[in-house]
Amino acid sequence: MRVAIIGGGPGGLYAAALLKRLDPTREVTVWERNAPDVTFGFGVVLSDETLGGIEHADPVVYAALQRDFVRWDDIDIVHRGVTHRSGGHGFAALGRRRLLEILHERCRSLGVDLRFSTEAPHPDTLSAAYDLVIAADGVNSTTRAAYADVFRPRVTTHRCRYIWLAADFAFDAFRFEIAETEHGVMQLHGYPYAADASTVIVEMREEVWKAAGFDELTPHESVERCAKIFSDALRGRPLRSNNSAWTTFRTVVDDRWSHGNVVLLGDAAHTAHFSIGSGTKLAVEDALALAACLREQPTLETALAAYEEERKPVVASTQRAARASLEWFENLSLHLGRPPRQFAFDLLTRSRRVTHDNLRLRDPHFTAAVEREFGCPPGTPPMFTPFRLRGLTLRNRVVVSPMDMYSATDGVPGDFHLVHLGARALGGAGLVMTEMVCVSEEGRITPGCAGLYTGRQAEAWRRVTDFVHAQAPGTAIGVQLGHSGRKGSTKLMWEGMDEPLPRGNWPLVAASPLPYKPGSQLPRQLSRAQLTDIREQFTAAAWQAARAGFDLLELHCAHGYLLSGFLSPLTNRRTDAYGGSPERRLRFPLEVFDALRAVWPAERPMTVRISATDWAEGGTTAEDAVEIARAFAAHGADAIDVSTGQVVAEERPEFGRSYQTPFADRIRQQAGVPVIAVGAISSWDDVNSLILAGRADLCALGRPHLYDPHWTLHAAAEQGYEGPGVVWPAPYRAGSRRPQTGRTDAPKPRLSLGG
Repeated sequence: MRVAIIGGGPGGLYAAALLKRLDPTREVTVWERNAPDVTFGFGVVLSDETLGGIEHADPVVYAALQRDFVRWDDIDIVHRGVTHRSGGHGFAALGRRRLLEILHERCRSLGVDLRFSTEAPHPDTLSAAYDLVIAADGVNSTTRAAYADVFRPRVTTHRCRYIWLAADFAFDAFRFEIAETEHGVMQLHGYPYAADASTVIVEMREEVWKAAGFDELTPHESVERCAKIFSDALRGRPLRSNNSAWTTFRTVVDDRWSHGNVVLLGDAAHTAHFSIGSGTKLAVEDALALAACLREQPTLETALAAYEEERKPVVASTQRAARASLEWFENLSLHLGRPPRQFAFDLLTRSRRVTHDNLRLRDPHFTAAVEREFGCPPGTPPMFTPFRLRGLTLRNRVVVSPMDMYSATDGVPGDFHLVHLGARALGGAGLVMTEMVCVSEEGRITPGCAGLYTGRQAEAWRRVTDFVHAQAPGTAIGVQLGHSGRKGSTKLMWEGMDEPLPRGNWPLVAASPLPYKPGSQLPRQLSRAQLTDIREQFTAAAWQAARAGFDLLELHCAHGYLLSGFLSPLTNRRTDAYGGSPERRLRFPLEVFDALRAVWPAERPMTVRISATDWAEGGTTAEDAVEIARAFAAHGADAIDVSTGQVVAEERPEFGRSYQTPFADRIRQQAGVPVIAVGAISSWDDVNSLILAGRADLCALGRPHLYDPHWTLHAAAEQGYEGPGVVWPAPYRAGSRRPQTGRTDAPKPRLSLGG
């Protein structure tokens, strides 16, 4: 096999060494446009996981790396003059130039043809002359550009400017330092890569960079200015550059990674923000996987397909973590008001890869100190601390999220609802929410939706609330009131979500006469008189809900239903007093909220669920959501339930674990109102992390409670918690310990004797 590799960075060189080592008969040629001693940046960080893969695949390279690695365990976070250190993290780094030297030596010893200071031929030429072409030509990959119609790259440019620099001394920890200047917030990321050298990255938002005048400084002046701003961190020492320039990070995502016999590797295929130290790591792991797939698969075609199938999920997960970290630093000013130790915890857990539980294992003393400052009693996980909303005190921070069950008859909740909600109340959550309960027959989503527009429905709901209060004392139950708007008169979810009924449709109304998607029913635009009627329907339902014994009322202004349709500029095209500006779009939802607050008992809390973004161009943004939250809070909302999307059918959500929580965090910090975080929060570790970091006050979980009605009880048992934050019902106490299982291990040999 003849292999051409475009790009002599760590990924391309390591791929060359592996391929040649696995099969010495291969002819492997690397083209690198720069001289062998030219590189950009300074230090490289590799994880223990990556090093383990290198050790297994090429002990020679691993041994050379081991001799030069600088290792350390601590992270220092400096915020407003206070330094907090967290240990147990385990880093290994070395100079980028030294890494390249090691890989150059290994490639030469194996017979790889290294061609420095030489532009690679066009990929078409290489593809015709070689059996395999590996494009490891970086974020500005010309190969990716040449076949853009096949790879279909998506490149996102982000909001911060940053510059790679170095200091001629070694930090004794990975250091994050925040500088609050007259121009705005700036941050330093620093780590040692040699006994006498450290990488220093200075980063700030574009507008801060311009306000500080960096756009008008020479490179030398920029370096001097950075050293002056962070003189405390640098101990008054200078910084140095390596042709360093201010740049903006770009996230690269490719739909495909191979085209014929051409395959992308490393930054050519994907990028992940430097704040989680993943660029070189991902490139090296790509090389390992590609070499393994070429060895395991019978043909080149199946090998490249296997490589892409193996690496894509791993890279996507890393990119989600990197995106969360990147956005945390982009929005750093939102987090500065937290107490220094909580700020440090928030920074450490920003990517969601470090969590409360594994940080407690890495550094129990630091984590315990954060818990004490938060107010956790000894032995109490954050999720089991109480939270007060108006006259209601929730004994823990877990909410069973509203989930439509589509199982009512004529809007009347039956035995299914009693068992469904009753089981989850017995399961230990602090608050159990109903599904969206519709305020009129025409306001239902489906024929199976529950309502609160008749006395019979109210009596049926009273049966549910009485059960919860009697059998699960200490658990609160809330009702979510809503109107389907243009998303009504559809099939049951499992029969065809958002699909119109085949027969028996009822007329729909909305802020504007826009169907939800092609084939959906066209709604009528609500008149002033109809707006009054609907407001009165909400009021009547709230009055019935109070009589039915609910502890909390939530107004549903999310997910494209009627009130959400007024809030979004994509669904509200009105030209009267209820459309146009954000204030006008808010008018009707606020009128409904005020009407409910007037009849809802004063001591009982009210919350509002909103879609904090439409995930669509021209729709509601995170900044808009803050203003919407502020408006509801000013009218008496006790908390905002922060969801996203489902407003327009053409949305493009960025799914991932806890993917909606940054929107809740922003609203909590900027609007100063308690928030309920939702969206792929799946573990008790996530809940503890979000609560302790100050990103949310309550966490609502849906699918986990469908999987396990006793999710909260089991979370307590798994954490060894027994306290007032969660109480096992007396009949269930015998099950409060995890059941024993059959033995799956066996005694290990005491001695291994060579024969």
